[in-house]
Amino acid sequence: MKIAKFFAIASAAAVLVAACNSPKVEGSKEVLDLLPTSGEVDTTSYLLGVNFGLMITQNNFGDLNMAQVRKGMNDALNAKEGQPMDSAFVKQFKINPADMNMIINSFLQKRTAYEGALNKEKGDKFRREFYTKNSADSTASGIVYLIQDSGNDVRALSDRDTVKVNYRGTTIDGKEFDKNEGISFPLNRVIRGWTEGMKLVGEGGKITLVIPANLAYGERGPREIGTNSTLIFDVDLLEVHPFVEKEEAAPVKKK
Repeated sequence: MKIAKFFAIASAAAVLVAACNSPKVEGSKEVLDLLPTSGEVDTTSYLLGVNFGLMITQNNFGDLNMAQVRKGMNDALNAKEGQPMDSAFVKQFKINPADMNMIINSFLQKRTAYEGALNKEKGDKFRREFYTKNSADSTASGIVYLIQDSGNDVRALSDRDTVKVNYRGTTIDGKEFDKNEGISFPLNRVIRGWTEGMKLVGEGGKITLVIPANLAYGERGPREIGTNSTLIFDVDLLEVHPFVEKEEAAPVKKK
């Protein structure tokens, strides 16, 4: 959440509403003709509402009390001019605007903590049910996996080995967030669940990995995945390329 962006949008909304509510405009016809048309006011008003709404939904605010949102905006529009830290100015508001950063950040931190705890709870339950329902296997680290085809005897053994795969990644509710075909990468350049999981199947094999959050993106999960989310990967292991140390060139002897 970028607080600066929040303030910028809120300020723009206040300016726009104030302009729209202005009971009187002044100036000659030439000057008045410079104002936006009523259609432009309507379009800008709508898009500002869209922008403000997207800011709320994209920054994990959850369900807000829109009556209080409107009250806060009205209080700002009706406030008499003054310095933000001036006691007379602050008294015009239900809550001191100087505490805005602290209160909003605390609110968002609680929302994030709730989301992370809920996702972990759901993920742990999903892994248990997947394990039982599919007679799957699990690792000591918590990965639950199901091998559809074990492949051949060629396996990745080192974290520096490279694999070539087709894969599809989904959340536990079935939402696809990633998909690739014929992509290659060394196992020390991916999430830990992949580093461990791709050693469980041979070249040419197929495996489903149900990876707990701590072996995936953890608390840093992007918005489309969510914090502390368990992830599912269906993987075809096409090729395994063992890591080979590069030989150092022999020094050239001077004649």
